[in-house]
Amino acid sequence: MSRLATYPSLNGRVVFITGGATGIGAAMVEAFHGQGCKVAFIDRDQPAGEALAARLAGVRFEPCDVTEPGALERAIADAAAKLGTIAVLINNVADDSRHAAETTDAETWRASLAVNLDPAFLAARAVHAGMKAAGGGAIVNLSSINALIGPAGMAAYVAAKGAINALTKSLAREWGVDGVRVNAISPGWVVTERQLALWLTPEAEAAWMDQVALKRRILPEDIARLALFLASDDAAAITGQNLVIDGGRT
Repeated sequence: MSRLATYPSLNGRVVFITGGATGIGAAMVEAFHGQGCKVAFIDRDQPAGEALAARLAGVRFEPCDVTEPGALERAIADAAAKLGTIAVLINNVADDSRHAAETTDAETWRASLAVNLDPAFLAARAVHAGMKAAGGGAIVNLSSINALIGPAGMAAYVAAKGAINALTKSLAREWGVDGVRVNAISPGWVVTERQLALWLTPEAEAAWMDQVALKRRILPEDIARLALFLASDDAAAITGQNLVIDGGRT
């Protein structure tokens, strides 16, 4: 028997998750599915998305590149038509590729914002009308502690995540009257397959552990559990906040 929280208010609600095929996104899909939600998710990794959807009965997957004009809005409209009004939006899609500032040209800069910032606003705008008509909803934006500490070598990503924090505040203020809550989650270094393959070497992890209060890995499931709370009625009075989950790094 699980000792983790169950949120009755989430049961039956329609949840839309961007970038849900792997990593933190896949943990989000599994977590909301486990709460009895009607889950739809998108990702450009079609094989991984299809494999995850096949494993979770009733979960809806649609391949989508959020940088293609109109693709994200069409995917959201399709999910709402099939499952019902979207009550919870998880803006998870991101690309944390590294680019030295001096070699980041205008095209690279815009490409980073096109995946790390633009989809969060476009998806939020696309679900707002339905949430307003339903009397409210919850939007959770995935930010990063990198927006707080400003590491070198990823200026575009850091700028996008800083903008996510500001966007969260602005939308929360504007849409609070509609009962729509907007919050952000800023994870620390989450151990995903991508991080292990590209950057999380034993030496890098040892350095990270020296900087945190909790001497344990942060897992995708940890982020998903916080998202469940923020999406549930247990968090009904919480909006416009950026919740850091980094083991005490910041």
